Amino acid sequence: MYFAVICRDKPGALQTRLDNREAHLAYIEETGAVFMAGPFIENEQMVGSLVILEVESLKAAQDWAANDPYAKAGLFEDVQVKAWKKVIG
Repeated sequence: MYFAVICRDKPGALQTRLDNREAHLAYIEETGAVFMAGPFIENEQMVGSLVILEVESLKAAQDWAANDPYAKAGLFEDVQVKAWKKVIG
């Protein structure tokens, strides 16, 4: 199943994102659960993330999101995990 992890950064947290980006990308690589991912951009700055996971359950998606180095560093103001259906692409 696919799940969308939709994250909004805390205001003014760009440096936290930059400081933890390498660990976040390594986590994506080592878990092998990410179907696609990328940052939200506002005023040419990263301000959040969209990660599409391919995992067995909502619980697995929530656990993945909770263990993301960005989440552990306190980057996010809000995180939502929702079932997602691929239709096109």
